[in-house]
Amino acid sequence: MIISGDDPVSKGAQRFEVFTGAGKRREWPPEVKASIVAECYSGGEGVSAVARRHGLDPSQVYAWRRDLRKQLEAAGVVLPATEPEAPSFVPAIVEADVTVASSPKRRPHRRRRSTGAAV
Repeated sequence: MIISGDDPVSKGAQRFEVFTGAGKRREWPPEVKASIVAECYSGGEGVSAVARRHGLDPSQVYAWRRDLRKQLEAAGVVLPATEPEAPSFVPAIVEADVTVASSPKRRPHRRRRSTGAAV
């Protein structure tokens, strides 16, 4: 139940917030998009770090990369394979343990005597 004096609509706006910043979609020129995508391929930083530095979401930069790749392939430009480096393994050397530590000897368990007649 709403009491007429407590209705927030009847009181009117008591507080409002002003948002500053971009506030709308930003238009990025193709040259700027290409330079941001090139930063991702430079190998020094990952996509997330580049996106954060430019105030973008990483998914946006990934979309730009995909779009640029499609444009270049449509123009007939062959892109080098961007396969990650093959994992390298460190050889493991296993040596036989010459000194086997003997475990301390345990006493055999003694059976307890029953105290009383069995029923």
